[in-house]
Amino acid sequence: MKTLLIVDAQLDFMPGGGLAVENGDQIVSHINLIQPQYDLVLATQDWHPQHHMSFASNHDNHKPFENKEIDGYEQTLWPDHCVQGSKGAEFHPHMRTNCIEAIFRKGTDAGIDSYSAFYDNHHKKSTGLAGFLKEKACKTIDICGLAGDICVYFTVKDALKESFHVRVIEKATKSLDQDKFNQQKEELKAEGVEFV
Repeated sequence: MKTLLIVDAQLDFMPGGGLAVENGDQIVSHINLIQPQYDLVLATQDWHPQHHMSFASNHDNHKPFENKEIDGYEQTLWPDHCVQGSKGAEFHPHMRTNCIEAIFRKGTDAGIDSYSAFYDNHHKKSTGLAGFLKEKACKTIDICGLAGDICVYFTVKDALKESFHVRVIEKATKSLDQDKFNQQKEELKAEGVEFV
């Protein structure tokens, strides 16, 4: 079954959003173009409570993009983004959603951050995505979305751990830090990921 997973194509990750990826909105037309080629289209949404531990605004004397140790883990503090029910948490209005069969929400636990579409960052809680894909007999997943170097990267890593073959759709993926993503690309290629 040909499967596409669209990661976090939400307004807060687009230009003008709370945690904007440069030219992030440029991926939308490509995502729209490719969706009809798939038997199964899935999407993720970052879906944070307002008091989420990853928001710099919830830590006195800390600014966005600073690091802080929380519960023994190094945590990047982010600008507020993708708050549950907010405009910024919505998909880009030009992205077609009629092909999307299911949406998996992540980052819903205020006490733990969650980059991957499969698990939170400490691998304590599953989103149910792996089980869903296995029940549908998916072997290969094409992944795209925002941001390439964070949520897409960690989604790919977990997909590999779950024994899926992964292809990343480059035209439909943008990164917060492109240099970092270029390094990650070499690492992922060595692990068998295709970039198409």
